[in-house]
Amino acid sequence: MNELIKINGQKFELTNLEKIYWPAEKYTKGRLIEYYHSVAKFILPYIKNRPHSLNRYPNGIKGQSFYQKDVKGKVADWIETAEVYSESNDENINYYVCTNEASLLYMVNLGCIEINPWFSEVKHLNEPDFLAIDLDPLDISFKQVIETAKAVKEVLDKAGAKAYCKTSGATGIHIYLPLNAKYDFEISKEFAHVIAEMTNNMLPKITSIERSPSKRKKKVYIDYLQNRKGQTLAAPYSVRPKPKAPVSTPLEWKELNSIGSPEEFTIETIHKRLKKKGDLFKGVLGKGIDIEKCLKNLGA
Repeated sequence: MNELIKINGQKFELTNLEKIYWPAEKYTKGRLIEYYHSVAKFILPYIKNRPHSLNRYPNGIKGQSFYQKDVKGKVADWIETAEVYSESNDENINYYVCTNEASLLYMVNLGCIEINPWFSEVKHLNEPDFLAIDLDPLDISFKQVIETAKAVKEVLDKAGAKAYCKTSGATGIHIYLPLNAKYDFEISKEFAHVIAEMTNNMLPKITSIERSPSKRKKKVYIDYLQNRKGQTLAAPYSVRPKPKAPVSTPLEWKELNSIGSPEEFTIETIHKRLKKKGDLFKGVLGKGIDIEKCLKNLGA
C-alpha cells in the first residue's frame, strides 16, 4: 500500500506502508511514519539543518540493514544535501540534510527507523551545538548505568555545567551539554574526556574509558569519543530498531531513581508523557556552557 502526501509544499509517495517492521508487535512501516508525524514538532529542533547518517532498515528490525552517508543522485531533487570532504575516504560526501517535516518523513520512508543527526548544523559544521557523554553498558545491568549517570551529574554540578539526560532507547543513557556552537569539535571532545576520566576515577569498578570491548567487559563505557566531527547519536524522540519500538526519551534527573528499563518509553507510551511534561530537552539548544570556567571549577 502506497500513499501520496503533500507536506511543507512537497508532494511525494510513502511506500509499502503495510510492511511489518516489528514482527512481535505487528508494528508496520506506516505506524512508524505516523509516529514521526505525531512528534515532528518535538524532534525537528534537534535534527533540522544537520547532516544525517542514514541507517536504513528497509525490511524492519529483523531484516538486513545498511548505513548510507552519500545520497548524491539517490534522493528527490528537493531534498537538501551538504557536501563534506571525508579525509578517511579522500572524497566529498553528499550528506542528507533534514530541513522540515517533509524531509523527516521522506527519510523515514527510506527505511530509517532511527534518526542520526550530526552534533553541528550545516552553517557551522566544525562547531557542535552540544556535547554528549554516551554511557554504554557491556554485560552489566542498567542499574549501574544509572549509578554512572549520577556520577557524571556530580562532576558536571561541580563544574557548574548545565546538563540534560535521556535514555538511549537501547541499554544506555545519553548526557548532553549545550555548547551553542562556541567551540570546535576538538575542544568539545577534550572537555568530554575530562568528564569521562573524572567519572571513571569515581567509579573504577563499574566504569571504563577503554574503547576496546575486550578491555571493558562488565563495565559501563563512558564514551567521550562521540564528540568528533561526523559522529552521530540517536536523536531525542528517535525510535530505535529494537523490540517494543523504544524511544530515546529525555528525562528529568530525578527520574533516574525510578527508571527500571529504557523500554518503559515506546512509540505507544511516549505521547502521554509528552502531553504531561513537554520537551524536557530544549535547554540543550540554549545558552552554551563556558568550558574554560568549568575546567577552572574542576581544578583541571
